[in-house]
Amino acid sequence: MKTILSSLRIQVNDKIYLKDPESSVLGKKIIKEGILLIDEIGFDCFTFKKLGAKIGSNESSLYRYFENKHKFLVYLSSWYWSWIEYKMLLATTNVTCPMEQLLKAIAVITEKIKDDDATLHVNESILNKIIIAEFTKTFLTKEVDEENREGFFTIYKRIINRMVDIVTMVDPEYPYPKSLVSNIVEGGLHQHFLRDHLQTITNCNEKISPTDYYSDLVKRVLKH
Repeated sequence: MKTILSSLRIQVNDKIYLKDPESSVLGKKIIKEGILLIDEIGFDCFTFKKLGAKIGSNESSLYRYFENKHKFLVYLSSWYWSWIEYKMLLATTNVTCPMEQLLKAIAVITEKIKDDDATLHVNESILNKIIIAEFTKTFLTKEVDEENREGFFTIYKRIINRMVDIVTMVDPEYPYPKSLVSNIVEGGLHQHFLRDHLQTITNCNEKISPTDYYSDLVKRVLKH
């Protein structure tokens, strides 16, 4: 898997950025240090001015890559979900049992993420923390319908629909596969957040992971 990931290029909708950050040293530095800064101070306090000061670059240089910080967050989330999609495809390829496929997909979606040293300018472990805390801010906006039409959330939706297809193979009669899967994908993030910050309202802890919860859920809900 490491060999495959080291040779792939994550694809992000080119309407999200003005200049592809993967195309230059500065662009990759913006991604790398931007992730670290958002993790440090939170997205609400994050600005291009602060990032520019951190990397020793003019604020205007950052605006050559991204129109605003919202687009930057959408870019990071798109990059993350594209990376997750590759992991999911690798985990489920050549698995013939639909339920086993589903459990492997759930594990990829909900597991604790470790940094992949094949992508030197992205710390996936820290990016995962940002996605857990900030992902909903990419679409809980007035512009969500327009951005959806522009394809900003295509990768995220594609992951969900891949899993919907697997759920349908497991139990063709289950009437709510899309609602179930979207709950698993977004709920997995939420359970990680609750486990880290609001432990009294989740059963997830050091011994019980979100993966355990959602794996148990589908086994109980789906006929297989």
